[in-house]
Amino acid sequence: MTLLQIILATLTAGIGSVWVAAFLMRAGVDSGRGAVNAQHLLSLAAGALLATAFMHLLPEAFEGQASPHALFATLLIGVVFFFLLDKAELWHHGHEHGHGHDHDHDHDHGHAHPEGHSHAHAHGGHAHDHSPSLSGGWSLITGDSVHCFGDGVLIASAFVADPRLGLVSALAVLAHEVPHHMGDLVVLRRASRNRRLALMKVSLAGAVTALGGLVGYFLVEQLQELLPYFLTVASSSFIYVALADLIPQLQKRLTARQTLAQVFWLALGIVLVTWASGLAHTH
Repeated sequence: MTLLQIILATLTAGIGSVWVAAFLMRAGVDSGRGAVNAQHLLSLAAGALLATAFMHLLPEAFEGQASPHALFATLLIGVVFFFLLDKAELWHHGHEHGHGHDHDHDHDHGHAHPEGHSHAHAHGGHAHDHSPSLSGGWSLITGDSVHCFGDGVLIASAFVADPRLGLVSALAVLAHEVPHHMGDLVVLRRASRNRRLALMKVSLAGAVTALGGLVGYFLVEQLQELLPYFLTVASSSFIYVALADLIPQLQKRLTARQTLAQVFWLALGIVLVTWASGLAHTH
């Protein structure tokens, strides 16, 4: 039963987020002209990730037999690990661009926003792609697939600990994947000019989340004593993404009204995760 739940949750988070992103782009959310824009989605995702890490994953990890000192050390190492992988990916793409690629791009903390720009993000490897070439599109898909695989492992770890925790984690992953997949679709549409092909490619990358879920399930099942550490690593991933990727994109000089909107959507992400967790506990 747990394995079936993991497969359904990872497919929903992986592929569902792609289709939600495509729907929102079709509705004009990425243009920034509607009542809801990409900045709001980034705020929502940041709140969801932080709430999942601090209110659900970490408390569950600390209820195990592992010592708090060891878990905090794991959390610290995890954050530094994702930072180093992020830097390595930036160096790799910068090295490729320095050999025959002359791009005109807008680079914001290594990430471009869905509103007219593009980026691909990965835990354990951010894929930053600004190339309108087809090869750049495949580079994005590769990075996105690695990212989705990692998401699947993290969701599986949460499900093994508690199905309700797995549900909350899957919802958090879905929330933060939507704005990122909007960026992915922008890149691939520039590369091929074929919207259906772009949607299919990103959907295939999203499907890798289920593969990660399967691997994570069998891995964690064999290493139950290490489950608190898996949950802590998942928390470090969520915290790093929220603080190093999403929130820096929100640090702009805005009007009081726009700032209040950011705070509202951030709080909404926290509330939704808490509500989903409470709802799961009642069933």
